[in-house]
Formats: sequence, C-alpha cells, structure tokens
Amino acid sequence: MELTFKTTLKCGGCEAKVKPFLDDLSEVASWKADLSQTPKTITVQGENIKAENIIAAIEKAGFKAEIA
Repeated sequence: MELTFKTTLKCGGCEAKVKPFLDDLSEVASWKADLSQTPKTITVQGENIKAENIIAAIEKAGFKAEIA
C-alpha cells in the first residue's frame, strides 16, 4: 500500500524533523519526501496505513499534511 501526502516541508532540515515521527509508526515500511516540486510531497509505503496516523505524525513534527 502506498499513500502520498502534500506537505508544508520546505527543506532537508524539515525532512529531518519529520523522520523520527514517521519512523515510529509501525505500519510505515518506508517513506520518502519529494521536496523538488510544488507541492512538496511525502510518499509512504507499508501495510494497513491509516492516512490520519500519517497526518498526525507530520503535524506533531510541526508541519501540515493532506492526502495528495
């Protein structure tokens, strides 16, 4: 399963702030941020991913996210 989210991340520093929050989610097998385009996105892969859990993790890191 793969979900993509539009985010307010702007740089590698932002990505580093989000990393521990996404890495803590057991349903996330892998994720990657694409900061080279607009809108900036995070694509998450894993089993039984719940969009609300991903959005909450990104928001805990201080950023906004929504399903792309």
